[in-house]
Amino acid sequence: MKHVAAYMLCVLGGNASPDAAAVKKVLAAGGVEADDEALTKVIESLKGKSINDLVEAGTKKMASVPSGGGGGGAAAAAAPAAAAKGAAPAKAAKAAPPPEEEEDMGFSLFD
Repeated sequence: MKHVAAYMLCVLGGNASPDAAAVKKVLAAGGVEADDEALTKVIESLKGKSINDLVEAGTKKMASVPSGGGGGGAAAAAAPAAAAKGAAPAKAAKAAPPPEEEEDMGFSLFD
């Protein structure tokens, strides 16, 4: 991922087709060591492709990925609305149990 990010920074900086040396220079400026094998793979994969087109295609793919979220928003929003209409308040949650006392196991650090 760091190699892709450095490649994209080169493109944003005006180098439409950065080579390994340019990407390594960006990585070195951030204090990161390049992995030559991974860097070669990234450069070969992106050779001749438009970064803007790749980002646009990736954005379309990400739009179809479920992002979760829990779905609890509707119930949470309904509770204040019900309370505002004069509905009976929900039962209070049980009181938390009292905290347990710490037991000295014979090796106290505070003698």
